[in-house]
Amino acid sequence: QVQLVESGGGLVQAGGSLRLSCAASGRTFSSYAMGWVRQASGKEREFAAAISWGGSTTYYADSVKGRFTISRDNAENPVYLQMKSLKLEDTAVYYCAAREDYRAAVRGSEYDYWGQGTQVTVSS
Repeated sequence: QVQLVESGGGLVQAGGSLRLSCAASGRTFSSYAMGWVRQASGKEREFAAAISWGGSTTYYADSVKGRFTISRDNAENPVYLQMKSLKLEDTAVYYCAAREDYRAAVRGSEYDYWGQGTQVTVSS
């Protein structure tokens, strides 16, 4: 079993930056691909970014490409999401997710473990 806890969310003005972190506990983490999925109020969950277990492969949703960067450090907290040039439409709860596969995935259904989420609110 893997437990995931997100942190780093908060209120930021449009154009600003935030870095989300995902702390993991439980089973050995280095062989898990990781992802970030977000959910805006009243909308379905939306894939944001994913990274393979070794970090060599990353995927991004078109809506965040060029602004968000996913990275991981398997020796410490396993995954980060650096968000820059934030827009009002980035406001959402951001969930960290892990899958028992080394390959990054872009569908939420491919992830096995989820954190509780951290709120990101972008204001004008």
